[in-house]
Amino acid sequence: MTETFVVIGGDAAGMSAASKAKRADPERDVIVFEKGEWVSYAACGMPYYVKGTVEELDDLVTVTPAEFRDERDVDLRTGEEVVDIDREARTVTVAAGDETYEQPYGDLLVATGANAIEPPFDGLGLEGAFTIHDMDEADAIEEYVTERTPETAAIVGGGYVGIEMAEALAARGLEVHLYEMLPHVLQPFGEPVAAVVEDHLREQGVDLHLETAVSGFIGDERVEGVALEDETVAADIAIVGVGVTPNTDLAEAAGIDLGPTGAIATDEFGRTNDENVYAAGDNAEATHVVTGEPDHVPLALTANRAGRAIGQTVTGDPTPVGEIAGTAIVKAFDLGAARTGIVDEERAREAGFDPVSVTISASSRAHYYPDGAELTVTLLADRESGRLLGGSVVGREGAKRIDTVATALNAGMTVPELQTADLAYAPPFSPVWDPILTAAKVLAGKLE
Repeated sequence: MTETFVVIGGDAAGMSAASKAKRADPERDVIVFEKGEWVSYAACGMPYYVKGTVEELDDLVTVTPAEFRDERDVDLRTGEEVVDIDREARTVTVAAGDETYEQPYGDLLVATGANAIEPPFDGLGLEGAFTIHDMDEADAIEEYVTERTPETAAIVGGGYVGIEMAEALAARGLEVHLYEMLPHVLQPFGEPVAAVVEDHLREQGVDLHLETAVSGFIGDERVEGVALEDETVAADIAIVGVGVTPNTDLAEAAGIDLGPTGAIATDEFGRTNDENVYAAGDNAEATHVVTGEPDHVPLALTANRAGRAIGQTVTGDPTPVGEIAGTAIVKAFDLGAARTGIVDEERAREAGFDPVSVTISASSRAHYYPDGAELTVTLLADRESGRLLGGSVVGREGAKRIDTVATALNAGMTVPELQTADLAYAPPFSPVWDPILTAAKVLAGKLE
C-alpha cells in the first residue's frame, strides 16, 4: 500500500497541507494536482490589483510553482485535473491534456475550494460581465477597464467582493452603482456596521440601490445596462459578487458525505466519512466556536490553518484543524468593518441563546490626541450565562480590535471576564478604556 499523500487543489488549504507534510516527513511522496496554472495566490488581494494598489498580478502569488517543486520538493502538477476518486482502490483518475491516468494514494486531501455563484441572469455571457473568484478573472477585469475604458459600473452584491470592487472601480474613475437585494450591505456584519458603511459609500459617490433585485444585463455583444424590475440603468461593465458555493461535486460523486451546510462534513482533524480522505478550505465545514455546530465560512485563515493541521495529521501527528468564529474584516474606502461570532440576535435565538446586545461609539484614541476616529462597537451575549457570543467593529481606524473579541470567543469568556481584560493603553493608540472594554462594561451592566 502506497503512502503517497495526494492533494486535490493548489491554493491555500492544499498547498499548506502539502508543504507541512513534506516538512514533517521529507521521505514521503506528496503530489498536488491543480487544474489551473495559478497556485498559492492571495484571492483577497484581487480587488486591489484591479484598483492599481497591487501593480502586478504575480505579486499576489505567495509561493511560485517553481519554489514548491525545487525548494519544497512537492510534486506539483498544474494543468492536471482529478476527475474521479475511487475510494475502494484508493486511486484518483487524472485528466492531463488528452490523456488520463490513475494515481494511487495513501491519504487524500480534497481541497477543491468554492465556485462563484452565477445567478440565472440574462446577459451574464455578454462581454463586460464578470464574476471575480480567480486570478484569470481579476486579470480579465483589469484588462477590460484599461482597454475598453468603461465609464459606468454595475456591481451586483453588497458583500466583501461588492464593497471592495466598488472602491477599486471608483478609484479607476468609474461611476459606480451597487445593487443589493437585501435591506443592507454586509448583511453578516449586522445593521450597526451596515448603516455606517452605507453612509460612507454614499459620501464616496457610490450610488446604492438597496432592496433592489437585478434580473439581468442588456446589450448586443457587450454590457450596456442593468435590467431591474421596472427600469434599466446604463452600465459599461458589470461585476457579480453574490457569494460562493462549495465545490463538492467530485467528493459527492465518490460517496463523501456532505454536512448540513452543503459543504463536506469533517471531524475535528479534517477527516471525512472515509478515514483516508480529508477535506479543507472553502469546500469543507468546520465547527463554530460559539454554537458547537458545523458551519461553512469560507475564509483564508480557516483554509490555511486546516490545511497545515492535516499535513501534520497524515504524517503521524494528529492535529485538530481548530474551530472557527467567522472572524472577518473588510475595507470600505476609508472605513474598516469587522465581525466575529454571532452578531444577529435571531441567529443567536435559533442556536438556543437568549441574546442581549449593546452598541456604543467611542474614540479610537485618547480624546485629546489628534487624528482619532469614532469607532462603533457592538457586542452580543447570552443573558443567562453572560457568555460572549460575538461582536462587530466599524470605523476609520481600529477595526482590527475585533481580534480581541475573537480571542475572547475562543476562550469561552463571559462579558464580565472580557470587561476585566488588561488591554494596552497609550494616548496615540487608545483611550484608557479601550472601546472593546467600554462596550463590555456597558453590556455587563445590561446583563445585571
